[in-house]
Amino acid sequence: MDNNIRIPLIGEQAPEFRAITTRGKIDFPQDFNGKWVVFFSHPADFTPVCTTEFMTFALMEKEFAEINTQLLGLSVDSLSSHIAWLRRIEELKWNNYNGEEVKFPLIADISMNVANKYGMIHPSAANTQAVRAVFIIDPEGIIRAMFYYPASTGRNFSEIKRTLLSLQKADKEHVATPADWQPGDDVLLHVPVTSEEAEAVMKLSGEGPYKPLDWFMCFKKDEAQ
Repeated sequence: MDNNIRIPLIGEQAPEFRAITTRGKIDFPQDFNGKWVVFFSHPADFTPVCTTEFMTFALMEKEFAEINTQLLGLSVDSLSSHIAWLRRIEELKWNNYNGEEVKFPLIADISMNVANKYGMIHPSAANTQAVRAVFIIDPEGIIRAMFYYPASTGRNFSEIKRTLLSLQKADKEHVATPADWQPGDDVLLHVPVTSEEAEAVMKLSGEGPYKPLDWFMCFKKDEAQ
């Protein structure tokens, strides 16, 4: 791995690239402007853990679309391998998966050009495979969250969606979400930065949706409820 290659960080612009996918050519992030993107890599086609993940993504694709989110996959396998594997997946059954079509694009990255831009190749884990990376990218093309999993561990798709919903709520309502937050739960106000703001927070006790535990920790009932 080139020592100059680095993993892009949260808050940075997602690296641009052009690629061939199972759904045609893409120009990223331009082709996805205005949408959230869950961009993920997998180690290899025709592997068991990856197959269960693609089954799960296929089942959840509509759920992600409903929250303005596009799925985008990648591995260092060829386009022909991708197509053959996806066709085989659609012949299998597992849990609630019953042959649903994988409609989202899957990038063929034999050159590892895209994988290296996103730090998806970890030589100590596998020299020629991408690890299970997930990047949540916002409609402006900014990386907002990252997950990395070893090849042996399948991803938690509920957590990926929960994180995405948390980011969308934070952007819309200018709040934060507490530990184990789920949609509908109370949210948190941001920490005051002046003594006047801190005093104002403490005066919110018992007023409407607010519940301050201290000046730095004020809960607020979910506005959607």
